[in-house]
Amino acid sequence: MNETVLSIAGLRLSRPGRALISGLDLCVERGEFVALMGLSGGGKTTLLRAIVALEPFEAGLIQVAGTCLRPGPLPAQSQLGGLRRGVGIVFQFHHLFAHLTALENVTLAPIHVGHVAREAAERRARELLESLGVLARANALPSQLSGGEAQRVAIARALATDPALLLLDEPTASLDPARREELGASLRMLQANGRTLLVTTHDHAFVRQFASRVAILADGVVVDQGDTAHVLDHSRHPATRQLLQSTPRAGRPSPAP
Repeated sequence: MNETVLSIAGLRLSRPGRALISGLDLCVERGEFVALMGLSGGGKTTLLRAIVALEPFEAGLIQVAGTCLRPGPLPAQSQLGGLRRGVGIVFQFHHLFAHLTALENVTLAPIHVGHVAREAAERRARELLESLGVLARANALPSQLSGGEAQRVAIARALATDPALLLLDEPTASLDPARREELGASLRMLQANGRTLLVTTHDHAFVRQFASRVAILADGVVVDQGDTAHVLDHSRHPATRQLLQSTPRAGRPSPAP
């Protein structure tokens, strides 16, 4: 029997004068690699932020990592320990702590939230940085990293607490083709080991190669979803067809120095 890692029901979230999410339903099962696709400005990043209790919402329920998020003000941080340990998130613009080295960014949560011994946290951090090709930059500050390097450090930081669910916002945007392939292979390895992935992206080629399922977001709801090949190659839903026609099929990311 499949285990649901993330369940979203009837989610509604708006900005002044504009509804971003309008009754969205989505379930993600353990071990899935789900790509969330939609036009720019359609609410994909906002949805990820709501899942990790960084955005309040007006209606619906989000159940994730043993936590039930409800409408209204955000819960106190003291109530979100399970959520912070069980869900990792990598933002498109990384949000690394500018005054900490790459290594210190990765060890911060395990030491101060997970109460892991510093030596063990640093050993795990170095393993993660090495697996992502940036161990040589362990002592660099974020301002000294390229965009691609910063993104890989952010992924290592998100994995440092060994979360069951990993959220990534446009992860290939600043990667060159070689690093894009390495990232995809790393994510597939995580999936094979039971990790659950929800990734927002416009990169059709990356989705075709690595995602197991696609969900299409339009007008604030998931309008189309299913097996990757079926959705991208055979769907007749107007929103899916519009998305595929409006963004580059090849998914060529900008090179990172």
